[in-house]
Amino acid sequence: MFIGEYQASIDDKGRISIPAKFRPSLKSKIVVTRGLDNSLFLYSMDEWKKLAEKLASLPISTANTRAFSRLMLAGAMDCEIDKQGRIIIPGYLKTFAKINKKVIVVGLYNRIEIWSEELWTAYKAQTEAASNQIAEQLGSLGV
Repeated sequence: MFIGEYQASIDDKGRISIPAKFRPSLKSKIVVTRGLDNSLFLYSMDEWKKLAEKLASLPISTANTRAFSRLMLAGAMDCEIDKQGRIIIPGYLKTFAKINKKVIVVGLYNRIEIWSEELWTAYKAQTEAASNQIAEQLGSLGV
């Protein structure tokens, strides 16, 4: 299970260090793809296989299904974690997530999100300001 929020930086070779707490669950190979809200989603290979199977089972006759599958699957890249716990994020994914130098790495149970520091700060402030309304909506779902 991934939880927590960590600051990191992209080094001169385009690598980011995965928090040490997350590494044992990831093993040596992961998948990083376009996420939502201009973030990147990072999955262990086991979790990625589960998600990919779910996406593959959705009907291709629905435009939103095709669009979401393309977003997640076509944008995906498998990455090796080096001995220092770093991965290289491909340029097209850094561009998508507006990542320059500083990033925030967020653990969200079965996935990790990588955000540009600026976008994360803005998103978090907006979400915290709306937390009461969000809680009420989730309450109707039994959360």
